[in-house]
Order: sequence, then C-alpha cells, then structure tokens
Amino acid sequence: MAELNLKQITDKLSSEFSSDVRRLIFWYDARGDFALDIDSMELENAKIIKLEPDNQFYIKYLLERQDTTTNYLIYAPFAKPSLRDNHLADTIKYSKEFFADRASLLAVDLGIDEKYKQVLQKYIKFFASKDRTQKFYDLEIERFNQRIIETALMSVLCKSKVVSFEEVVRTVITAGDLEDNRYLQEFEKYDLLSAFWQMCEETFGGNFSSPSLVKLVNTMFTTYTSKVVMSELSSAWRNYCSHKSGNIIAFLDSLMNSMIYRGDFDDLSDMVYSTLDGETVLSSVDLTQLIELEIFKKTDVFILKWMIDRLEHDDLDARLNDYSIVDICKKRRKMHFKDVFSSHYYILENAYYLLKEARYKPAEELEEITKNYITKDYIIDQKYRYFYYHYDNVPDSSIYENLRELVENVYTNRFLNPLAVAFSRALCENKAKISLTSQQDFYSRFVKNSKERTVVIISDAFRYEVGQTLLKRLMEDEKCTASIQAMMSMIPSYTRFGMSALLPHKSLDMTEDYRVTVDGKICDDLKSREQILKAYNENSRALQFDDIKGMKMTQLKELFTGQEVVYIYHNQIDARGDKLNTENEVFIACEEAIKEIHMMIKRLTNANNTRFLVTADHGFIYKRDKLDESDKISGFDKESAFVGRRYIVSAQKVSSEGVCSMTLGDVMRSDDERTISLPLGTDVFKVAGGGQNFVHGGSSLQEVIVPVLDVKTNKGYTQTQAVKISLISLVSKITNLNTNLEFIQTEAVSDVNKETNYKIYFISDDNEKISNENIYVADKKDIDASKRVFRLRFTFKNKKYDKSNKYYLVAYDEKNDLEVIRHEIQMDLAFADDFGFNL
Repeated sequence: MAELNLKQITDKLSSEFSSDVRRLIFWYDARGDFALDIDSMELENAKIIKLEPDNQFYIKYLLERQDTTTNYLIYAPFAKPSLRDNHLADTIKYSKEFFADRASLLAVDLGIDEKYKQVLQKYIKFFASKDRTQKFYDLEIERFNQRIIETALMSVLCKSKVVSFEEVVRTVITAGDLEDNRYLQEFEKYDLLSAFWQMCEETFGGNFSSPSLVKLVNTMFTTYTSKVVMSELSSAWRNYCSHKSGNIIAFLDSLMNSMIYRGDFDDLSDMVYSTLDGETVLSSVDLTQLIELEIFKKTDVFILKWMIDRLEHDDLDARLNDYSIVDICKKRRKMHFKDVFSSHYYILENAYYLLKEARYKPAEELEEITKNYITKDYIIDQKYRYFYYHYDNVPDSSIYENLRELVENVYTNRFLNPLAVAFSRALCENKAKISLTSQQDFYSRFVKNSKERTVVIISDAFRYEVGQTLLKRLMEDEKCTASIQAMMSMIPSYTRFGMSALLPHKSLDMTEDYRVTVDGKICDDLKSREQILKAYNENSRALQFDDIKGMKMTQLKELFTGQEVVYIYHNQIDARGDKLNTENEVFIACEEAIKEIHMMIKRLTNANNTRFLVTADHGFIYKRDKLDESDKISGFDKESAFVGRRYIVSAQKVSSEGVCSMTLGDVMRSDDERTISLPLGTDVFKVAGGGQNFVHGGSSLQEVIVPVLDVKTNKGYTQTQAVKISLISLVSKITNLNTNLEFIQTEAVSDVNKETNYKIYFISDDNEKISNENIYVADKKDIDASKRVFRLRFTFKNKKYDKSNKYYLVAYDEKNDLEVIRHEIQMDLAFADDFGFNL
C-alpha cells in the first residue's frame, strides 16, 4: 500500500500549498517510513528539502534569508527534537506540521473515524506487510468500530473472505491441533490474542480467565447439550455451561450443517465426548431427554440399544416422548449422524414391521390368499428383504444377532411357511386354475396388439415384491407413467419354462426327456428365442441386457430402428442367487436390478422408445438360515424323473408327506398326464448341489407371482418443482429466546413435486443470523395435509434486539439455492441475556 499512501500524501500536501500565501510545512517522520519515497514525490507549487540533524542552521538560513517566497515541505526522517535541540522551533511556530504515520493514512483511506486511529496503531505491525494490508482492504468493510477492525484483522490471518467472528472461530477450532494452534500463534504475533479471547467471552460466554480452545469447545458442546436434554447434567459439565446458549446453539448448528465443516464437527464432538466422559454423563440422563440430541454419535447408540431391547422383548408399543419405534427410526435417520446410523435404523424399522406379523394367519381360499398377497402381504417380503439388505450393510451386525433370530423365526415360521402351505394346497386342489393372467398369455395380452414399439425387459427371478419397488421408483420419475399387474408364472417355476412361456406360441410342451418346446421347437438360447419372435412378427429382436448397456446412443437408435417388438434379457438376481458362494447377496442384487432396469428405460427412451414391459420368468424364495436335514424331503425315485430342489416331474406322483401335486396338463393346457410334485411349504427335495438359501421352482407365492409393469415414458421436458413449505403459526413478534413454530409441507411428494431440503432460521435486516439453523427434509408423501405439518424449535442469540429494526424468518431450498420464505417479525425480548442476569 506504500504507493497508495504516497499518493494520498502528495494530494494532501498539494492541497495545503494551493493557497496564494507562502506556506512552510514540517514533516517529522519519526520512524523514517517514507525516507525512500520522498525522493519520488512531486508537489504542485512547492519544493521539498530534507532536514538532517546537522543542517538545521542552513535550513533556517535558507527559509528566512535566501528564499522567502517559495513554498517548502521540510521532511525530517526522524522524530521531532526537543525544544532545546530544535533550532527551527521558532520557524515551526509560524509554520505548519504534517503527520503521515501509517495508522493515520489507513484511517483516512478507509474512512475510519479518528477515534479508532489508536486501534490501527495498536496493530500497526499487521500492516507492515503489503499483502496483509491489501487483503484487509479487499474485505471492503463499510462500517468500522474496534470490534470490526479486530475481527477483520483475524479474518485476514484466517484467510477468510468475510468479516465474521463466527467464521474466525470456525477456522481456528477446525484447523487441527487445539493445543498448538497455528492461528492463535498468528494472533499472538500481531497482538490479537487478548482481543480474540475477549470476543469469545462476549459471544459465547463461559469463563475464559485462563482460556484455551479445548475449554471453548467443551463450553459449546456442554451448553448445547444442557439446552436440549433439559435435565441436570453432572457438575463437571455444568461448570462449563454458558449463559450465552442462543449464540452457541446457532454456532454449532451452523458448523454441524455445513458441508465444509461437518467432518471437523464430528471430530470435535468425539473429542468432547471422550474428554468429559460423555458415556457416564449421558447414560445417567433419561432416554426421553436424548431423543432430540444429535451432536454426539453415542446418543444414537443409546437409542439403538433401547429399541433393540424393546423389540427383543416384544414391546412393540414402546414409546419415547410419544415417538413410536418407527417414528424414532424415521426421525433419527434425518439427523446429523444419519450417514453413520441410517442402515441401523432401517434394520430396526423393518424388524418392527416383521415382528408385528408374529400372529399372521393366511386365508384359506385360493383367490383370497392371492388377493391378499398382491395387495398387502407382499410388503412383508419387502420388509424382510430390506432388513437383510441393511443388516449386511453395517460393519458389525453382532448387536443384532438375537433380533435377527427373532426376525428369521417370525418370517419363516409365522409367515412364509404357513402362507406357502395354504397357497400350494389350494393351488393344487384347484388344478393350478387361478384368476390371474397366466404367463402363457403374456405375449397375446400385453404385446401382440400394441400400436407402438414395445420393449420387453425380462429380468430373471424379478419377483413381484421387487417389481413393486421398481414401480415406486418409476412413479417418482417425472418422465414415467407406470402400472403393475400380477401374473401367474409356469409351474415348475424355473427359467427355461418361464422364458418359453413369455414368447409368442400356439403350443407349449415338455418332451419325454423334459425339455421345453415352443411350437415344437426348443428355444434355450438367444438366437432360438429371436427366431420364435420373428415367426410371429418379422420386426422383432432378442437382445442381452449386458450387450447393450454400454452402447452409444447412436448404436442404440440404429439397433431399434424398424423394430416393433424387442425382448431384452436381464440376469442380475438369478445369476447371484443361484451360486452357493453369492446367494446371500441376492437382496443386494435386487437393488442393483431395480437401478439397472430404471436406467435402461431412461436410456432407451432417448433412443426413441416410449413403451416398456418389465416382467420375470419366475420369482424366488430366500431365507437366511441354512436348511436343516428335516427341511429336506427324501424317499422318492430319482430315476426317469426331472428333479429340482423345489419340484419333481415324473410319470409317478411322489407320495411323501408334505408334498402336493398337479399334472403337466393342468399347467400347460394339454393332456400330458405326467405329474408335477411340489413341497407344500418351503421345504426342498434332497438333491445334490444347489444353494441352501435361494431357491425357486416350487409353487409358493414368492416363486410364482411375477410382476408385469407397463411403463410409458416421455422424451420431452417435464416441468417439475420442489415441494414447498409454508409457515402455519401466526407470529409477528418474538418474545422468548426459545420459540416453537409450526409449518406445513404444502404438497405431497410426487412425480412432479420433488423432495428437497430446507434450511430455516432467523436473520436481522443486515443478514446477521440470529438463531439456530433447522434442516427440514421435505419428503412427505401423505395425501392427508394434516400429516405434513411439522414443528421446529428456534433458539435465538443472546444479544440486545432493537424493536424498531426489522428481522425475518427465512427458509432456503438448499438443493435449488432459492429463498422461499421471508416473513418479517419484531424482536421484543425485554432481557436478551437470561432476563438481565449475567450468570
């Protein structure tokens, strides 16, 4: 800034010499700051002479005898001498002195009031660097006082682009070592350390007579905890608590919710918890008080253990603060440590729903059993699938071992087995006659008469409940319209039979050596399937999913051009489940299959396809526990029979207990008298090889009910919007440091109304944040508006508020960076600092 300061001096002095009256100006530069600059200075209407300690008489003679008309600037690169040693003292009496110390120049240039010049002088060491000075200027401060100046100096040292003490503190406490902090060392170097601690005490309260960053952080976390749990903490924690709780809550919320600082927040949280023995302190607090606390990781552990215990003891009605177990899971999944504990809460939520089925009893009539399954009972399979999906996703699932055994027992023995027995018995008694669409009619019903190109995606083992999950995802896609129907697969429910039935055909048969034929032709591979398709529609193709998923868009468009029917074969679930070493990954495969099919539909839409059918050749049964020997049916003739783990096709009926049967003719609409023997429940026939947990081929609902999703897509732009929120509470004045307000999510989430996240807080007219931040995830899908109402708690900063100023409640849509609420309020807090008591 020397160049800028020199110009200031030049302009100032030139204005002093602009008068017609002769002027003499003495400039004593005590530290010689401008000794090197003076030679380059050019003044209008004045000359410059240098004063040295030994040329005073010459200067006096020059000014008073030799040249009595010229204006002169007399520059001395030293302090003004004492009167005794100053031989120009009488000349100075009728002349003028000029002062140009760096603090004065900064004050003039920045428009800082003269009364704050001493503040600049106190920290003049900071301005010795041009780089630091320039960064101070770059902050573009409009209003100055001592606190703003000191905060700005700290902001520069912290490399911050804004003047904010909160930002300074964030930088300092997240910079690594709290004991040997590099920023505090910089503050001390430039005499700012005492100012930093004074501001900490003013902003956050607490006792900083012997300050440290550890004590500051401890104060923040203990104070926040004391205001959330509302019950008395241990004396060790109370000693740290501050009366500035509003400021602390606002600061920690901002730190916790920041994408930049959230990892540092977690580290600080862990440090405080360890240093102050949080385990002992929080374990003594009533659990109902912890349900809202989200600043310590271990809080979730306490809550999880409580829920595990309740579920293990069949206490499904247990509540904490009126929150049910499901409510708690949903609530905590949206809180700060959701990334760590989300799968844990999903495990417990799904376990809750499964354990509620401990008294499940299937219907007896075939049609009622089927209707119940396709409308509601399939959800039990979904809950089981997601229980294990998340169970396998946690690093250490040992705490859930007892709960897993309960879930497995309820699912297998109370739901899966009784349902399989009831359905299989009714199906066999009814000779496989059922009101659902038969897989044999798939082509004629859904494909044949389509007036637009139809893309059929057949996913091996994509059972009905997985199809329901895909439907939900498709309905959330604004470019998709989808519906689902249940379809009855072939029996035995295995790949070759199901894949053949999905092709167009006049006859479906099984040869003497148990091979399936379509119109008399065996079609076990892609080429033969395409030939069958072309026989019914020349403009048809059969493709492997994996062969086209990596194709460029131009290739895809070319591939589909001129086609009317395209079958795409996808194999994610069965490929994983049918192998002994990967069968326990089958639920992961289900998620991947859903994602892959959705993405393929989106890609193929861009390749000029708008109608899709998604179905499967068969479903599957999966149980996590290995089969016991008692679950294996033996004592049957394997000779001249077609034997699978869940079926036997032979000329003779298997007469073992727990086996039902029907004829091939019943299934294939023929006069084939050979018998299909099937386990009534979920047992298997004792045969060599094969998996233990993943099976299909039998007649359970999970194996034979498959989805048919009819999907229409739109290539064009679809207008979507984030769901909105609105303030319900009629509030115009805030009279309490802690305030609860009610809001409503105005629309339900749908294909065009998308979920989003809102950050909601209060600000002053000059955009200072004066409350904590609340994060609301707007994801409610309830049609009933009353179920979309939510309440948020706001804690305000401890400061004096001017009733004549404007303050606002604001809400920002974080995903779209959009302000959606700005509601003016009046702050009418008679005593902002705990009712006037400085406790």
